[in-house]
Amino acid sequence: MNAPRLSAVLWDMDGTLVDTEPYWMAAETPLIESFGGTWSHEQALGLVGLGLEDSARILQGTGVRMSTDAIIDHLTEDVMRQLSATGVPFRPGARELLASLREAGVKTGLVTMSMRRMAQTVVDLIDFDAFDVVVAGDDATRPKPFPDPYLQACEALGVTPDEVVAIEDSPNGLRSAVASGASVIGVPLMVSLTGAGAHTLWDSLEGRTAADVAEFHAAHRARVHTPNPAEETAR
Repeated sequence: MNAPRLSAVLWDMDGTLVDTEPYWMAAETPLIESFGGTWSHEQALGLVGLGLEDSARILQGTGVRMSTDAIIDHLTEDVMRQLSATGVPFRPGARELLASLREAGVKTGLVTMSMRRMAQTVVDLIDFDAFDVVVAGDDATRPKPFPDPYLQACEALGVTPDEVVAIEDSPNGLRSAVASGASVIGVPLMVSLTGAGAHTLWDSLEGRTAADVAEFHAAHRARVHTPNPAEETAR
């Protein structure tokens, strides 16, 4: 059986495409403190890659007396304000790789647990036509680490997961992408990805091109599609 060719690359947003995790932390801390609570850096790291509803419930546990929706709206508006003031804080090499994929004719999608208005703010600040589809937290039938967001993006693009590479920076995101059946690249930022299931780990996206992504995809799918000799003998 021939291994499928690369048709699309799906990007996580916060921490993968853009380094916005510090913006979320900067929004969380004063909100929690305004209700008399405390918030450590380690606690903030625990929210990396979580869906916003889950994050909001954790903040409620620290004493934030607001509804889940109100917390999500507050944090989202705060991060959007910071983005409007500073522009898009791309991770090293991310913009260049995204442009390389577009130039190569590879479909691209953004798969994020941030709200759609937040994702659209980031997309609108990119100075070229960056994505064919956006699946955001308020679009997903179930959040990461469930595979739903990635499967929804595949369906919207008209591709199958085995034609897709996903790029992620968090364990929850990796679990979601792997469970969808995509070939997955982990690019760590704030938390370790060891043992989280990535098919390969890249230290950085800097210097990477569409050809590098296609080479990884071809190698991974070839391994997946290579028959196990023991299984063949058993038949």
